Amino acid sequence: MEAHFCLTCGAPLEVRDIDGTSRKACTKCSFVHWGNYSVGVGALIMKDGKILLVRRAQEPGKGNWTNPGGYIEQHELIHETIRREVLEETGVEAVVTSVVALRDLPRAIHNLYIAFAMDYVAGEPAADGVEVDAAGFYSLEEMETMKVAPFTRWLIDVAIKASSTGLKVDEHPIVPLDGHGLFRVE
Repeated sequence: MEAHFCLTCGAPLEVRDIDGTSRKACTKCSFVHWGNYSVGVGALIMKDGKILLVRRAQEPGKGNWTNPGGYIEQHELIHETIRREVLEETGVEAVVTSVVALRDLPRAIHNLYIAFAMDYVAGEPAADGVEVDAAGFYSLEEMETMKVAPFTRWLIDVAIKASSTGLKVDEHPIVPLDGHGLFRVE
C-alpha cells in the first residue's frame, strides 16, 4: 500500500527531494514518509539440548517449523515483545539473555529481524491453536525429519555454533536511560 496523505494532518503528500532521496512529504506540515518498515523478533531457547520450535498454522510459512517469534508493537521494548510472543505461542516462560543474530531484508516493507538467545524459565510447550498448531523442544536429529524453515535452520546453526555470547542486556547502564532497551558487548 502506498501513502497518499499525511499521517499527521491528513493533507496530500507530494514527492520531494529529502537529503538526496525522493520521498513523500506533506504539503502542509513537516511530516516526511520515510518508508515502510517492520521489525520482527525471534527466540532461540534451549532446554536439555533441544531447541523450542513451533509449527506455523498461518501464512506466511504455514506448515513449516520455526522458532517462536513475531512483530514488535509500537510502544513495546523488543525484549518484552519476544517474551510475550513466546508465552502467547507456546506457554513457555523465558528471559532474554542476548541478541545473537540480525537479518536485514529490504523489500516493499523493509523487514529487520532480531534473534534473541533466551533462558528457559518454566512451562511445557503447548500451541496457541491460532498462530501455531504444534510446539515442542526438538533435537537436531529430530529436526532432520521435520519441515524446518530455511531461515530457522540458519538461526539454529547460529545458536549452536556461536563463539561469543552476543549483545547482552545492559540492566545497569552508566547513566539513567529510562524507557530504553539497551544491549551491549561484554
